[in-house]
Amino acid sequence: MGNPMSNPLRSARAAHAVRAVSAVVALAAGLTACGGGKSLEKQGQASSAASGGSGAKGSLVIGAGGFTESTVLAELYAKVLGDAGYGTTVKTLGNRELYEPALEKGQIDIVPEYAATLAEFLNAKENGSGAKPVASSDVKATVSALAKLAEARGLKVLPPGEAVDQNAFAVTKSFAEQHRLKTLSDLGRAKLPVKLAAGDECPQRPFCEPGLKKTYGIDVTGIDPKGVDTPQAKQTVKDGTDQLVLVSTTDATLDQFGLVLLDDDKKLQNADNLLPVVNAGHAGSPAVAAALEKVTKVLTTADLTALDRQVDAERKKPSDVAADYLKSKGLLKG
Repeated sequence: MGNPMSNPLRSARAAHAVRAVSAVVALAAGLTACGGGKSLEKQGQASSAASGGSGAKGSLVIGAGGFTESTVLAELYAKVLGDAGYGTTVKTLGNRELYEPALEKGQIDIVPEYAATLAEFLNAKENGSGAKPVASSDVKATVSALAKLAEARGLKVLPPGEAVDQNAFAVTKSFAEQHRLKTLSDLGRAKLPVKLAAGDECPQRPFCEPGLKKTYGIDVTGIDPKGVDTPQAKQTVKDGTDQLVLVSTTDATLDQFGLVLLDDDKKLQNADNLLPVVNAGHAGSPAVAAALEKVTKVLTTADLTALDRQVDAERKKPSDVAADYLKSKGLLKG
């Protein structure tokens, strides 16, 4: 999520998409037809699906990263835009390094994004990997900084919503109950030594081991490098080998491992609120913003977790999950 990218979880989820560097495929036909830009070459795999809409107001391509949550969000965007009269296509790309340049070029028109993570991505792109961070736990300040960086690249940042996908820390329910833990502050005050299951970069990341020690006074005795939000990391806490694990606020599998989140009550994590980012020239109209705002206004972190669960655990199609959710909120005419 070098530069202290706000959230490594999405990088971890999409890592598979950049491993097959030799498998470069040209997406010129689909993207040029729908997005109006030059051809896009992508490492790894890509997929696209028409999401409908009459097309009376034109066609838009919604980009998605290579992980469930991004795909579900892209489908939500596509369906409300289709309902508003646009022809829509969802184009799944591997990661931010691929879809952000495509958005600048107009090869895709809209992407669902995370405020702090994108702010630091663009900050590093503009000012170098050692640039002073512009993201913080203050969502207003973070989005303001992001908007300036985005505008310089022909992008428009739409208002953020309540839904947020941040780094988070979890313990077992039994551990929390035994020690009366609800917040990270509680864990710090309890003076309990804990081993943390996380990525091997955790000792260097300010949101991870250093932040837990400095901000909360938590006694982290060591890092078990099982990865970020991986099943292996969560299993070590379930088994009692480790006591704390780095996960995500929208992790839909915590119950399966008997885990609960500890509240980040002192706001260690940056404001990774969800928001749409559009190519200003192709999709910067008030009509597009109004359609997307319908999703932004109603979507909560709990909603997002439930949507992720339906795809990952219940094996439902992202497009079906998105349609059912929007209908349940009265956001689709049909």
